[in-house]
Amino acid sequence: MPEQDFAMRVEMRPVLASHVRLQFDPVTREPVLLSPENIVTLNETSHEILARCDGRKSVQAIIEELALDYDTPVPSLTVDVIQFLAELHQEKLIILMP
Repeated sequence: MPEQDFAMRVEMRPVLASHVRLQFDPVTREPVLLSPENIVTLNETSHEILARCDGRKSVQAIIEELALDYDTPVPSLTVDVIQFLAELHQEKLIILMP
């Protein structure tokens, strides 16, 4: 990934698309991402990422918060978080605001 492209991505501010909800399944108590066509069961980390996607925090800020919460170096989280958010963006489950 070119360095310039990488910098643009970490400055974007993700937010859930208007047709998507983040909640806990009432039966299983598992975190899920709901859309009209789909239910995605989330693991703890993916839930933590999405819970921070409020349209105000940049991708970089989200990564830094996760690094602090999980006592993990920022570089080891960066690629995984960007890849996860890119997949959700491609599926139109999140919007990346400039």
